[in-house]
Amino acid sequence: MRQICVTGAGHVGLVTATCFADLGNQVTCVDIDEAKVEGLKEGYLPLYEPGLEEMTRRNQQAGRLTFTAHHEEGVPQADFIFVAVDTPPGIEGEADMTSFRLAAQKIAQCLNKHAIIINRSTVPIGTGDWVTNLIQRHNEKTQFSVVSNPEFSREGQAVADFMQPDRIVLGSTDTAAAEKVASLYSSFKCPIIITDLRTAEMIKYASNAFLATRLSFINEIASICDQLGADVKQVARGMGLDKRIGTGYLEAGLGYGGSCIPKDVEALTYVAAAHGCHPQLLRTVMEINQDQRRLVVQRLREFFGSLEGLTIGILGLSFKPDTDDMRGAASLEVVHRLEVEGAKVKAYDPAAIPIAQRLLPKVQLCPDAYSTAEGSDALVIVTEWNEFKQLDMERIKNLLRHPILVDGRNIYEPEEMLALGFAYCGIGRGHLKETNQH
Repeated sequence: MRQICVTGAGHVGLVTATCFADLGNQVTCVDIDEAKVEGLKEGYLPLYEPGLEEMTRRNQQAGRLTFTAHHEEGVPQADFIFVAVDTPPGIEGEADMTSFRLAAQKIAQCLNKHAIIINRSTVPIGTGDWVTNLIQRHNEKTQFSVVSNPEFSREGQAVADFMQPDRIVLGSTDTAAAEKVASLYSSFKCPIIITDLRTAEMIKYASNAFLATRLSFINEIASICDQLGADVKQVARGMGLDKRIGTGYLEAGLGYGGSCIPKDVEALTYVAAAHGCHPQLLRTVMEINQDQRRLVVQRLREFFGSLEGLTIGILGLSFKPDTDDMRGAASLEVVHRLEVEGAKVKAYDPAAIPIAQRLLPKVQLCPDAYSTAEGSDALVIVTEWNEFKQLDMERIKNLLRHPILVDGRNIYEPEEMLALGFAYCGIGRGHLKETNQH
């Protein structure tokens, strides 16, 4: 049984630790947040991820997965040490490496035998090199290898993405070490790419930047569709059937969010500019994404004129379905803009209410979609949770003061909503229609 230590019990670290334990390894997950560790020991996960709680509990009960707040309880016996701590954006969009640096120092202090240190966090190109130098400065006696192994999982599907990946990317100056890490994934039927450290680090940034570019591209097309009377959903479908293009990440909406794509595009833009490049495409991608967040207020203003004193219902607060993560969520900016315009906001989300209580103190948080609609002057869909796709829309209409629906994720068909008597507005599907009903 292989001994693995994972530092960091956030989204990436907890999924990595739990999945490796489920594959039969002995895993110790270390996090310096003692309250989080105590909660994990008692079976309380600090995040929502479908399937993860059950898998974590099963492997804890089997004795393959343990949690601790002390690196000396996980690092010394480990053959593989994964670093999976957060690298949030700094003041200028650069990756804040404070937690990563601290984790590397802790590992160096506890290292007492040869181990492979694996960068799982999304880190700037060149991190593998300075991690090697940092650990050598703090521990001159112990031999080790450094491998980059970026993760590509999607929140809400992280367990499935770990267990059924499209590819495994490994980068190192030590090919033998990379091959040992590859053996951890030997049961997976997917390509394993072994390259140098900097190329592996760049693959992660380039992948997320390309996904962001696709989303901003289709949102730019949606804006044009609105002006010219075309339907962006049909446009995206017609594009996606081209094998050269494909269908992924062509859903027009209120822009990308979350803890990964926004910060990775910012970080790549920063490091590119810092090294003399002119990343104008990446800057435009970010600008288009910001513009999408303004659409809700613009559309409502077109209808009402002023939003002062109105109550707006919001369905969906997490940045995407099947997660409670609100980092980079469109809802944060939408709510802020509505409140600035003088509107009161009611909201519901299937998973993110506990987090929203802290982040959105002025918002009236509701137990379901229908109580959110009741008494609201308009309803806005911000996150495309499945439960919103089968609502009793006749009931919703009767609960609203005005039958106004701004569909920020295009989950409904305009013709069907118009037939029900809604003034409907999607993204790239025309402005608010049937406004004469107001």
